[in-house]
Amino acid sequence: MDETFLTTEEVLEYLQVNLRTVYRLIKAGKIPAVRVGRQWRFRKRDIDAWLDSQRPRGGGPRPSPATAPRPAAGMTRPRILVVDDEASIRDLLAKTLALAEYDVDVAPDGRSALERMRLYPYDLLIADLKMPGMDGLAVIREAKRYKADLPVIIITGFSTESSAIEAVNLGVAGYLTKPFRVPQVLAAAAKALGE
Repeated sequence: MDETFLTTEEVLEYLQVNLRTVYRLIKAGKIPAVRVGRQWRFRKRDIDAWLDSQRPRGGGPRPSPATAPRPAAGMTRPRILVVDDEASIRDLLAKTLALAEYDVDVAPDGRSALERMRLYPYDLLIADLKMPGMDGLAVIREAKRYKADLPVIIITGFSTESSAIEAVNLGVAGYLTKPFRVPQVLAAAAKALGE
């Protein structure tokens, strides 16, 4: 029987995530780890089994991270709102951030995002710049009226100098250009949340 063990550094490379995410996954019991002295060791087959469990199955829709149960009181996790008119981008961001143990809600446009912000407190807003109707900059301006110190990450497929300048003036914490990779999203979220 093949018992291949990976070091923490090898798991970081294998999963393409940051150290904080690996610790969150260990603490949440998502990936089993064995402590050997001051180091963690992971069975490769356990990591592969966990990755396989995260892939959608053809047997029906999986519950979205936005509808997942909230943690019990005293175990609050950062709550993130993702606003993008492209369903594939919303889904990718929601799944990525949920796997990193964030609570994630999604909105397909600026109006529904602002409605969610009226109902729930968020720790981070991730908004697409170019959306039909209300664009990302308008969403950010309105969101800052609800919570002036709300960290914001902008995502866009085509940035212009003027939109970048306005985003900086609105105090955005990060700026992701499509196409982006999962580690970039996790790093930007952790930085924006001060982790």
